[in-house]
Amino acid sequence: MQFQELFSRIIACNSISSIDPAIDQGNRPLIDLLANLLQELDFNCEIMQLSENKANLIATRGRGAGGLVLAGHTDTVPCDESLWQSDPFVLTERNNAWYGLGCCDMKSFFAIAIEALRDYSKQQFKQPLIILATADEESSMSGAKALVEAGRPLARRALIGEPTGMRPVSMHKGIMIEKLTITGSSGHSSNPALGRNAIDTMQSVLTHLLNLRARMRKHKHPGFLIDHPTLNLGCIRGGDNTNRICGHCFLAFEIRPLPGMDIDQLQLDLERVIAELASGDRVDWRLERLIVPPFCAQSDSEMLALCEKLTGHSAGSVAFATEAPYLQQLGMDVVVLGPGDIDVAHQPNEYLNFDRIDPSISFLSQLIRQCCL
Repeated sequence: MQFQELFSRIIACNSISSIDPAIDQGNRPLIDLLANLLQELDFNCEIMQLSENKANLIATRGRGAGGLVLAGHTDTVPCDESLWQSDPFVLTERNNAWYGLGCCDMKSFFAIAIEALRDYSKQQFKQPLIILATADEESSMSGAKALVEAGRPLARRALIGEPTGMRPVSMHKGIMIEKLTITGSSGHSSNPALGRNAIDTMQSVLTHLLNLRARMRKHKHPGFLIDHPTLNLGCIRGGDNTNRICGHCFLAFEIRPLPGMDIDQLQLDLERVIAELASGDRVDWRLERLIVPPFCAQSDSEMLALCEKLTGHSAGSVAFATEAPYLQQLGMDVVVLGPGDIDVAHQPNEYLNFDRIDPSISFLSQLIRQCCL
């Protein structure tokens, strides 16, 4: 199968993941497509089932204690097709680029990796090469978490093909996604004693968060463009009428901590304050959270040195989170590096420039040679 046909078939698989069940799709069609293609290239393919229509793929060729993992997530964010100039599920050529949902973030990485493998179709690997494809990176990290729980795959080095403009990334911030619901009790607004106003408690929570944001600005890391942790208040809603005491208020916010910060303690402190405020106002609260740890490559990372040598670029940092800390928990020497540009990810008319494809294929081919042959 030629590169364009392979890329087109990968883009055609709708693998949107979302916290909204009405939008969420499975990734099995894409996992099955990749497994069939890799089996033809002498990979042993294990499908790790996560739910009825979602799975991870661990495809392995070769044996040994070292080896290389080429990893990526199969899911994409949702899209509004009305904002696209072409069908997001049809690979479309224009302006010296390929357009389609996932072209940048990050389905192209699988097509490029498989193309790089063609040079080695008849060669015996001295160390294993593992193609790892995960589910739900964009929504819950359930695929990466399942790998950590299972304790596999095991390899010496790993490359995650997220969009970095072909520059190696050795650090990224974490992300703490928090969804807080305050439940009081409604009543007629003419007498505040008839209810417990959820907005009052939420206002106290907001004051705490704004103070926390100001304090966190004192934490500095020179390796990041935004050199301090950030806290964003993303969504708030509550109440239904001016003459009713608000019985329900919802707030969604995120914190992006720096490497080295104790995010478990940060989470515990946050929950302690919310509990104290809710108790004082005699209201109930519920907090849903998704925590992705910060990532920092090993100080003596051989993988990072190799990627810098092969690309000619020094390592940098990014503000977005990836699956890197989960692969690092499995004992791998991890670098984040891929062909796309983060500025066009999660946007209508997502694309990958033609001039990124051949250099990316060449880079992965050299990386495979260095790590597996």
